Amino acid sequence: MESKAVLVNAVPPYGYIIANEKLRGSVLVQGFKGNIKIIFEEQLGVVDFHLSDKSCILYVSESDIVAGNAFKRKIVRFRNANSNLQGIVVVEKTRLSEQYFPPLQKFVVLELGLNLLPVLSPAEASQLIIQLVHGESKENPFHRKSICRLLDPVVLALVQQIPGVGKVKALALLQRYSSIHQLSQASISDLEPIVGQATAQHVWGFFHKSLV
Repeated sequence: MESKAVLVNAVPPYGYIIANEKLRGSVLVQGFKGNIKIIFEEQLGVVDFHLSDKSCILYVSESDIVAGNAFKRKIVRFRNANSNLQGIVVVEKTRLSEQYFPPLQKFVVLELGLNLLPVLSPAEASQLIIQLVHGESKENPFHRKSICRLLDPVVLALVQQIPGVGKVKALALLQRYSSIHQLSQASISDLEPIVGQATAQHVWGFFHKSLV
């Protein structure tokens, strides 16, 4: 068990990312060769990669998902750390893990308010991370709205799982709140003008129930 959930002063120098030492030699890290410079750190806590001083990645492998719920505790520890880091949860969605993906998606995006990006393999995860890092020079991919654009279809479908929220109300909520995290912080009085009193209570209750 790590002593800290997040190493808050893990700031990668320009042109580098910081990777958790446990991933040294992994297929995921090998996929960075020639594209990203890496510094390995043993004290990153639950974080697997620091992409910048504001964004990090928690990686959930196929074996993590199939093995049980330990990965959920890892993600909750990150969420509860109250750091200013924006967490991106990258998940291996394979034929073996696909059956576990819908509840995991709901847990990460709706209940915890974090961003989730599915990949088919560690090699695809490497390419995704390279794209995020290299895209920073054109448009900062770590701005919440940029990531939210990547997830629009996923987020829209998930918000509709909240009792009383159909497509119209889901769109209205996402137009007002640029991320699931912002939506989860809204009060009932904030939500009422958008979706009405009854649905506002459903939305607020969904995000404020106790996490298991």
